[in-house]
Amino acid sequence: MKSWDVIVIGGGIIGLSLSIQLRKKGASVLVVERGEPGREASYAAGGMLVDCLLETPGALQPLATASARMYPEFVHEMEVESGMKVDLRDQGTIFFPAEKVYESPGSPWLTALPAPLSELEPSLAETNRPVFYLQERSVDPRALTAVALHAAKHRGVDVSSGEPVTAVNLSDGRVTGVTTKKTAYHAPTVVNCAGAWSGQIPPYAFPTRPVKGQMLSLVSPSRGLLKHVVRCPECYLIPRSDGRILVGTTVEEAGFDKRTDVNTIQHLHRAAIAIVPELGNAKILEDWAGLRPGTPDALPILGATSTPGYYVATGHFRDGILLAPITAQIMADVIEGKNPDFDLAPFSSARFFN
Repeated sequence: MKSWDVIVIGGGIIGLSLSIQLRKKGASVLVVERGEPGREASYAAGGMLVDCLLETPGALQPLATASARMYPEFVHEMEVESGMKVDLRDQGTIFFPAEKVYESPGSPWLTALPAPLSELEPSLAETNRPVFYLQERSVDPRALTAVALHAAKHRGVDVSSGEPVTAVNLSDGRVTGVTTKKTAYHAPTVVNCAGAWSGQIPPYAFPTRPVKGQMLSLVSPSRGLLKHVVRCPECYLIPRSDGRILVGTTVEEAGFDKRTDVNTIQHLHRAAIAIVPELGNAKILEDWAGLRPGTPDALPILGATSTPGYYVATGHFRDGILLAPITAQIMADVIEGKNPDFDLAPFSSARFFN
């Protein structure tokens, strides 16, 4: 009967990145994905690598900063192993805050514009609103997860698709594997990286919930229309190197409903045109919705559970793409029995079960 050292539940960017890191440490790994790897929250994400306090909870800031710094090497390594390319951009972000924001002394990420706005982004509509520059990258999550899947397989990770895990199996109080709707798989270590579905797998009802986000992509009327990500209260615009411009997003408590709403998509489209008038000539290429894994305190759940052999890495909400490199490193260390370089107490599953 075949068995593995570690079973990872969930084939999104978190699960795939962790599987690669575990293989680096010599573990045999099986990823069990309920659908198609990389096609849930990771596929739907915008890919802004926002590591600043404007959006990141304070407790998460050290992980976010460390993970953002890891990104160039993280992407390069997977590109080399997969032979594929990832669209990682570092032009930065033009940021229009909802309220007046003052430059933080010594802040490495929020600064004045390096040049007049009309020179940086000539296509932007004229405005008198305050504007800042954010030193952040963006990445194409769809390309990233596709590359991660190829890199994982290249390293010898086994992947089982289309199999929802129905339970984590225990014997004498410790993990022995997982059961799916089709079969059972055996391993002394299991990691729950199932995103919004993490709480549906016994023996723990982790308090993750789906938080819906609707987005669309436009075919730019001219390649290079936007160089920077543009963020404002109405929406954000994310240019891709192939000429697409993504427009997002909503934050909706809608259960596991992934349907898009025509009025919502049209509202986002109009908001984009108000920011970049030339987008009135752009065609809508696609619209979609994804389900982010939220938690009651908006922090991820990371680390060991009280059940020997059972670990969890979920609840990353809007930061799953950003936090993939650091999550993989931390969780691989924890599983190996090493003390991670970061305090994981704020992210322990125990905070929900005391």
